[in-house]
This record gives sequence, C-alpha cells and structure tokens, in this order.
Amino acid sequence: MPKVSEEHLRARRAGILDAAARCFARAGFHRTTIQDIARESGLSAGLIYRYFADKDDMVVAISEQWHERQTRQLHLDDSSDRTPAAFGRVASGYLDLLRSLAGPAERQRVQLGVQIWAEALRAPEVHAVARRGVDLPRAAITDLVHAAQERGDLPPAVPADGLARVFIAIYQGLALQTAWDPEIDNAACVEAVRALLDALS
Repeated sequence: MPKVSEEHLRARRAGILDAAARCFARAGFHRTTIQDIARESGLSAGLIYRYFADKDDMVVAISEQWHERQTRQLHLDDSSDRTPAAFGRVASGYLDLLRSLAGPAERQRVQLGVQIWAEALRAPEVHAVARRGVDLPRAAITDLVHAAQERGDLPPAVPADGLARVFIAIYQGLALQTAWDPEIDNAACVEAVRALLDALS
C-alpha cells in the first residue's frame, strides 16, 4: 500500500476543519454533529475520527489557526524587535485586522470567532487556546508600548498592559458588533481607532 504523504494528510485535515467551520458558523457547535461535518466535507465519519477525537478537538484546532493568522496580520512574528518601526508595523497591522472584519468572506469567520469565545467559557481546552490567543499578542504589544515610553514616544503615565487590553477589547467588540449587525460602518470605526492611535503619539 503506497504511503500517504504529509502534504496529503495536512490537506485532508485542513479540509475537515474548513467543513467543520462552515457547519459551526451555520448551526453552532452544539447543534452540529459529526455526521453534519462528514456530509459537508464529503468524507465518512470514521475517517474524520482518524484526524480529530471529537468536536472540541476541531474547535481547538480552528482556534489555533485563527490566532496564528492574527499574529501574522499583526506582524508579531519577531517579538524581539522593539523599534519604532516595529510599533508602526503592529499599529498598521492592527488597523488592517479591524478592516478585515468587514470583508464578505470574513463574515463566517467572525461569527465563528464569537462562538469560540463563548465556548471558551465551557471547555477548558478551548479556553486555554483562546487565552493564548489574547495573552501572547497582549504581552508583545505591552512590550512595544514600554519601549515607546522609554524612548519618550508615548506618555509614561499610560498603563502599558491596560492599553494593550483596551485595543484587544476594541477588536473583540467590533467583531461582536460585526457578527450581529450587517449594517455596521466598519470604515468609520477603523477611522476612529486610527485617530486614537494618532492621539497617543
């Protein structure tokens, strides 16, 4: 029997996660069954269980993918760079992340993200991933704010961790509003946040 390549296994796993994400976004985690995901993916339930132990396992994997994508968008790959240029890249990436919430293709992802936050209150594994997805960028942004304060680029009285949490909360709040209000003016919200960032410097 020919050996299945790692690339094929990764592609199959990604396909299952994509199908699960569509099902979860449509019907929610608890109403979605493995059979629903099997139908959506075109695979058997038995084959799906070779890749994932259960639905919680899929939610954790989807959450990890989501946070990896956000880390790339925020340009946080090199946390050792504390220069003004790094601060500018993160600020620009943050505004792009807020803008991306308005994309038509993002609506399903946003709805799913809000459900993941709710699921984190129930499932410890999902909670751990959700916390990492907040705590890692929060720590990196806090460090950049400290560096900017040391340079005199930001007021020293501003609590660095508090500021990082506020901007994370803005993202979460805009994502929630986007999920339930298709008429939200994303551009106006992003412009308001840009003005806040400008006012800090």
